[in-house]
Amino acid sequence: MGWLRRHQPPRTERHRRGDGRHRARDVRPEGPVIYTDPAALLADASAPLIAVGDVVTAHLLSAGHTPAVALVDERTERAAVDDWVAGAIAGAEGFEQELTVTNPAATLSESLLVALRTAVAATDEANTLVTVDGEEDLATLPALVVAPAGGTIVYGQPGEGMVRVTVDDGSREIAQDLLRRMEGAPGRLWWLLDVDEPGVSGR
Repeated sequence: MGWLRRHQPPRTERHRRGDGRHRARDVRPEGPVIYTDPAALLADASAPLIAVGDVVTAHLLSAGHTPAVALVDERTERAAVDDWVAGAIAGAEGFEQELTVTNPAATLSESLLVALRTAVAATDEANTLVTVDGEEDLATLPALVVAPAGGTIVYGQPGEGMVRVTVDDGSREIAQDLLRRMEGAPGRLWWLLDVDEPGVSGR
């Protein structure tokens, strides 16, 4: 099994939750914390900060902050990113480690999951840029599972701004629940992320 595919819920559930690109309601029960000013976001964020998306990453870099982990795919809303976004990422000097993975749209590939686990494990020693051939949209979910408690996940909400999510029991449990619903082999996902399977004690 090389990937998990996003589960397609019934129409009523899909209407209520959104199409998967608006995930703030999925991962933060008390409501999204959305910013248009990266400096304000950074003032509220805690380390390690994991950025999912090119535009978010570019804004953070332009504000003088290199994320501990950044996942980019050179796309935004499935179109090529603006030149300033691509330039900010290409010119970044704060990433000590760079990884490249393949991840088809609406899936989580094994290579992406392993790269995310590797990058998060290295946050004390190196900032990591993960370049995705495909799409990184769903990486927010495993990032919430593998990141340490108290860390920050940031991703973009099209037309609104940057969403900040604190890694805590609540946000992690919601991410775990959504991952369990994916088609494929969710049990292997926990092994790839090197975390205990939810509801199963011990490894």
